[in-house]
Amino acid sequence: MKLGYSTWGMPTVPVDVALAHLAELGFDGVELTVIPGYSTELSSLTKSERRRILKLLKKHGLGLPAIAGHTSLMETDAKTHAANLKRLRQTIDLAVDWAGPDGPPAIDTTAGSQPDEWESRKAQLVERTQELAEYAQTRGVTIAMEPHVGSIVDTPQKMVELIQLVGLPNVKVNFDISHFNVMGFSIEESVSTMAPHAVHTHVKDETGRAPNHQFLIPGEGIFDYVAYLHAMQRYGYTGYISAEVSVMVQRRPNYDPLLAASQTYATLAAAFETAGIDRRQ
Repeated sequence: MKLGYSTWGMPTVPVDVALAHLAELGFDGVELTVIPGYSTELSSLTKSERRRILKLLKKHGLGLPAIAGHTSLMETDAKTHAANLKRLRQTIDLAVDWAGPDGPPAIDTTAGSQPDEWESRKAQLVERTQELAEYAQTRGVTIAMEPHVGSIVDTPQKMVELIQLVGLPNVKVNFDISHFNVMGFSIEESVSTMAPHAVHTHVKDETGRAPNHQFLIPGEGIFDYVAYLHAMQRYGYTGYISAEVSVMVQRRPNYDPLLAASQTYATLAAAFETAGIDRRQ
């Protein structure tokens, strides 16, 4: 396993600054965020800028396991859904442009909608996920769906059922265990169910139970990263463990995205060392 960082927590930081900082800290890779409001927003990524960022990644020795393209698949308005689907397809095309030695990065996205709509809108979610994944398949790209507290796909069991119903090999999981933690799932239950399907991950810290929970910067809470890493290793996961700083944290008046990344690295690098996991392998 390797240690990554998502620029989700760095919306206004220029990509040059972000990549240099993450590499200096010692991260092995990065998940670049391309949704509106970010310095690497999709529409700003001209052909020349895409090539420049790819060169920056190589210069700093950073892998690119995933792109954060989070866009709802469950919009009820037809025009809005069409625009969202177009955006996700364009993000898939970006992944092809940013392909590395192991192929294109995965596209992380969330489904949207609400948990209580699972039964009534499940068929629609399956159909729309299939449509997106079929396009991704023609481009050699994996769709990494992220189960998310408060969304239509909010439990490990729903995520597994969605994968089975979609029935396409390039539909995998962006496994953010923090969403399951705040719902009361144990590390063992989450990891045993999700790790076999995971192509990428997020980790945060957290406190409380949903809906009265707070996401935190790694090291601020009590999440047992060592136990988590051991579980992920035990269930065969060999990809990136990528930290994400939530919007909850970003709303703090004194939030510093570079300091948050520094604190995150110190916390997670220590966990890797304690767990006895060699990131050079």
